Amino acid sequence: MPARTSKEPLSRERVLDAALAVADLDGLGTLTMRRVADELDCEAMSLYYYVKDKAGLLSALTALIVDQVIAETVADGPAEPGSPEYGGASDAQPTLASAADWRETIRNRCLGARRVMLRHPWAPPLVATESDIPPRTMIIFEALVATMIQAGFDFEIAHRAIHSLGSMIMGFTQEIFEPGSPDEGTTTDEMAQLAAAFPYLGAMAMTQPHDQTDSLSVCDTKAEFEFTLNLILDGLEHLRPAVDPHD
Repeated sequence: MPARTSKEPLSRERVLDAALAVADLDGLGTLTMRRVADELDCEAMSLYYYVKDKAGLLSALTALIVDQVIAETVADGPAEPGSPEYGGASDAQPTLASAADWRETIRNRCLGARRVMLRHPWAPPLVATESDIPPRTMIIFEALVATMIQAGFDFEIAHRAIHSLGSMIMGFTQEIFEPGSPDEGTTTDEMAQLAAAFPYLGAMAMTQPHDQTDSLSVCDTKAEFEFTLNLILDGLEHLRPAVDPHD
C-alpha cells in the first residue's frame, strides 16, 4: 500500500499567496473565500483561522501590495533628513543639490510603484477604496518628504507635494470616467453622433490613439503617467530654493 502523502499545512502566508494568485489570474471580482479554498484544496472554513472574513482578506491583500511597493521603491530605506530632529528646512543640510537628483529619485519611485500595479492590475481600485490603509504606507511618504527636504524644499512645499503626488507615488492614477470601446456597446453610428456633437474631442480621439502597452486602463498608459508626473516634478522644481554648493 503506497505511503499516504500529507498536504502542506495552511498558514496565513499560503492563504494570501493563493488569494493573490486568484486575483492575478481572474480578477478581484472572482475572489471569494471558497475560490481561495479551492486553490488550496481545503475547506473554506479552514481559512477563517487566518483571516476573519473576505473584508479581512482584502485588507491583508492591500497590506501585501503596499509591502511590494515598498520593496520596489524604497528597498534601501528612506533617505535620512539632514536634521535629526526633523526641524525646519533651515536646520537641514540638503545633500541632493542638483535638480536632476531629487526629481529622478521621486520619478523612479513612482514608476517602480506603478510596476507593482502592472503586475497586479486589480490592485489600484482596492488600494484606493480601502478605508484602513496599512501604517507601513508611511514608509513611502517618509522617503518622499525626506528626499524633498534634502533637496532644499521646506516642509510646507513637501506637504503640498504629498497631496500632488499622493496617487502617483502609489504607482497609478484614476480616471473619473473609464471610457468604453465600440466592442462594449457603442455602435459606429453612435460614435459618429458623438464626434459631431463634440468635434474637438472627436478629432483628438482620431489623431491620438491610446497605446495599450504597459497600461492599467484605457487612459492610464505609461506615457501619460510620465507626462503628468513630469509636470508635477518640473512645477515643484520652480519652487525649490536655490542651493549654494559652497554652503
